[in-house]
Parts: sequence; structure tokens; C-alpha cells
Amino acid sequence: MRVLLTSHGSTGDIYPVIRLGCALLEAGHEVRFATVPFFRDEVERAGLQFVYLPPDWGQSGFSEAMRDLTKARNAIDLIGIIYKESLPYIDDIFSILRSELAWADLFVSSYLFSSLSVLAQSMGVPSAVTTFTHNVVPSPSCPPVSCPRLLVFPAALRRTWNSLLWYLGDRLITWRINCIVGEAAKRNGIEPIRNFLLEPADRVIVTVSPGLFQPQELWSDRFVFSGYLRWQSAEDSRLEEELNQFCAGEKVPILTFGSVNFNDSRKVMARFIRSWPKGKKLIIQSGWAGLSVESPRPEIKRVGKVSHDQLFRHGSLVIHHGGAGTTASVLHSGIPHVVIPHIGDQWFFAREVKRLGVGLELKCSRWPEDLPKAVRTIEKSKKMPAKAKIIAERLEQENGPAKAVRVLEELVAAKEVEDSPEP
Repeated sequence: MRVLLTSHGSTGDIYPVIRLGCALLEAGHEVRFATVPFFRDEVERAGLQFVYLPPDWGQSGFSEAMRDLTKARNAIDLIGIIYKESLPYIDDIFSILRSELAWADLFVSSYLFSSLSVLAQSMGVPSAVTTFTHNVVPSPSCPPVSCPRLLVFPAALRRTWNSLLWYLGDRLITWRINCIVGEAAKRNGIEPIRNFLLEPADRVIVTVSPGLFQPQELWSDRFVFSGYLRWQSAEDSRLEEELNQFCAGEKVPILTFGSVNFNDSRKVMARFIRSWPKGKKLIIQSGWAGLSVESPRPEIKRVGKVSHDQLFRHGSLVIHHGGAGTTASVLHSGIPHVVIPHIGDQWFFAREVKRLGVGLELKCSRWPEDLPKAVRTIEKSKKMPAKAKIIAERLEQENGPAKAVRVLEELVAAKEVEDSPEP
């Protein structure tokens, strides 16, 4: 089959889709990936055919966009900012994808942009969306994040309550998105989004571990937990030599905020360096925020872009922002977390890390001063490293890419049967 993939956003939004594309190629399908030029090299390194989509941002443009997202007051506000950012480019995006969909047997996009699924469906192309976080997956067995759970009430009443909350949340978010992009969609002959949360596409592939995170009951059979889709940057042999020399056989804490960017990063890091114990080794990945050490210290090593798997092999624990991709990488590495959420679903992943018993959460406002104590707590713990290792072993038994491919193949086959003329 011919599959058109698309995703916008940061590395955590792009890399799982690259891995899905590789799995589809391995299964003998043709694949095109429509995304921004910033990720072209990585897409083509994976052997996927790149299709251009705007904007033509470089690193500074994406970093600025990430800083804007940190201003969001809640999830609905965050989605509003994302959709407003897309408005200058949306006509071109619709035009390019409409042309590519004429070639495709299947369309797969990010759940954030379900209006693109509406475009595919209007052209008779079955559509799926991927979501890299399970807090957006509706379930009668649990309410949306941060809503009351009514645990003391009968099960039937809880199910009704949860379902009502999901329905109301769907109506609110769908209305908000249509207010922002409705005119652009109409201009391009596309119907308004109908159900952003409850029915965003023919299939919703939730690319997290079903064993760790799948709720007891899903809203419908269109939601499928596949397991993780993980793609890694190329490993660097020269950096590996440097890390081996720096660590000298010791596992050390690693600090990375990935694609998160924030104001006053220089001042924040200066506070942190003042608080970090003298002589205590630490690896800092600069990331999109450009984390740096103004006064070099021999016990602190700064690195740039590098494979998570390569870097985390040297870690005793990872201090990170709680992004979906980074959380997945730390879970697979089998070491504990210190999570410092900044935006969006990062608070949710911090709670999940604590629920699993594999890490701690720190407040963003005080983390430079509070981090050394958190690191000491984890290093003294026997339970957290042991649980982290057990979870990593469990994840090794799951095959997210293979399951995701099966789901997509079954979707296209069902569509072909549905469309075939009756004898």
C-alpha cells in the first residue's frame, strides 16, 4: 500500500512517525513523509521519501515557537497557540497534502491536526492519527486528567460521569479549533472538525506501552495501544570516546530538556551551577534551550545532539522535562528520572513516572536549588533503580512498530472490502 505520513512539531512529534515509516518500509509498503525541511535529513536518513511542508524555520524559529508554548495556561490554550501558529501556512499545507493524497492508499497524521484527517476522508482515503501521550485517550473507566474521579460512588455512576466529562471536553476543544481554523478549512473546501477527542480519525494509534498505560476500557475499537515507536539520532563514535573518558567507568546524572525552550535560560543555569555540588559529575545536553555552563567546571560535561540510547547508557539517572519521547527513552534505559515539567502534557508524564515508582518531580520555579537533593534521594534509593530495570525489561517484550503496521494494514483492507462492489 502507499502511505502518506505527516507530522509537525518538535523532535518528539517527528521521530515516532519516522520509526513508523521505517516499519512500513520493512513490511514492503511505499512511504512518503510530509513535514518541514528542518527534519528532512533525518527523514531521508531513514530511507523515507521527503515531501516539503511549510514553514521553512530553522532552529531559532522552532525554539521561539517552543517558548510561546510555555505561555499556555492550560491544554485548551496550548492547542489554541499551536493552531494559531499554523494559520499563515495552512493554505499551502492543505494544497500540498491534497495533491499527495491523490497518490495515497492511507493517510497518517498527528492527532493534533485532525483537520487533516477530515481532508483525507473527503477524498475517500482512510485515515489514522498517532498520539504519543495517553492522557488524550478517552475512556469510560477514567475521567480526563485533573478531573474528579468520584471514587466513592458506584461504578455505573463513575462511568456515566467519566463519559460525560470526555464528551464535554471534546465539544469544547473541537469548538475552539474550529473557531481558529474554520475559515481556512472552508476556504479549502474542508468540513469542520466534528470530534477532536472522540473520533479524530478511522484509527487512533496510541504509541505508548499498553502494558504500562492502557486504561481498563477504551472509548471504542478505533483506539489501539501499539507500544512505543522509537527512532534515534545517529550514534557518534567520537563522542562515545569522550563520554567514556569523562565517566571513567562511573554512571553519572544526565540533564536534558530536549526541545523545550524557556526565557532566561542563562540565569536559570547560573542558579543551577551555583547549587550543584563541587566535584559531582554531571552531563548536560544543551538541547533547544542551549543549556550552557558559563564558568567551566571539570566535573560537568556539555554535549549537543546525540542519540538518547547512546547518551543514557552512561547515566545513573536522567533529569528531564517530561516530554513524551524523552520519557520513553528513559523508561527503556532502565534508570530513574527526575522530571521538571514546563508545558502541556509534561506534568502528566511526571505524575506517571511517580505512579510507576521510578522517579521524582520538581517544580520548574525551584529546580536549580532543589535538584541536588532529589539526585541524592534517588542515588540512595534501592527501589527506584530496581523498578526502572523491571520496566525496561517489560518494554523489551513489546513491539510497537509491528503492531502499528498491522493495525494500518487491517484498516486499509477493511476499507477495500467496504468499497468493493457487491457480486
